[in-house]
Amino acid sequence: MIAAAAQFPSAVSDIDANAARTAGLIAEAAGRGAELVVFPELGLTGYELDAIAADPGRCVLAPDDPRLAPVRDACRAAGVAAVVNGPGRGPSGTADGMTIATFVYGPDGGLLSRYAKHHLYGPENELFTAGPAPGGRFTFRGLRFALATCYDNAFPEVAERAAADGCQVYLASSFHDSVERTDEYAALARAHGFDVLLANGTGPRSGGVGCGHSGIWAADGSGLARVTGETGLALAEVGVSAGPLPEDSAPAGTSGGRITG
Repeated sequence: MIAAAAQFPSAVSDIDANAARTAGLIAEAAGRGAELVVFPELGLTGYELDAIAADPGRCVLAPDDPRLAPVRDACRAAGVAAVVNGPGRGPSGTADGMTIATFVYGPDGGLLSRYAKHHLYGPENELFTAGPAPGGRFTFRGLRFALATCYDNAFPEVAERAAADGCQVYLASSFHDSVERTDEYAALARAHGFDVLLANGTGPRSGGVGCGHSGIWAADGSGLARVTGETGLALAEVGVSAGPLPEDSAPAGTSGGRITG
């Protein structure tokens, strides 16, 4: 199946605007053949810890939040799945225990899976609660997927557990500030024998300047696709040995083809 890593500069704490941009990229990816689209860490609010801390009640999200209706509707309209990330309600269902949450919506717009970042990084510990481990597994189109968020990938046991669980594709929603960090995902793929997809944040944020360069790597560590602009999609066939998509299938700012926190 073809999967896509998507990135765009999120509007600070503007969930409505970010959900609309997310929906637009889902539709664009689906139009280019993608069946699954993955977005960066805190892409629904921007990686803006100060802004989230100033108004957590407004920023925190549940999977059925009305503000995420455009995302769910885009999945239904295109018949694809989407992996989005933002501040999520903790196990109690209240703003207390807020997590860095990943929601996976299926082609019917329903929730396929959810995951809460387990390894929090630096100032995240003052704002968020760590999610339980293990977690973040789902099966879609006959493939077994693992979810991880940014700093999770600095801990070898996270990827080791995903490989032991038989996951064929590893999905990382992250916010990295250097291309060198994004390049480390090639070694992650090679070490564990699964395809790796990174959706990385972009633009100046409270955590630094996201460098983008979202990408997809095959199980042997070879690069299949990278986003070269601030906004765009990287598409590749995952779950099988596959080469790059035709070069002319990628519009400006994108590429087509087959860590640390």
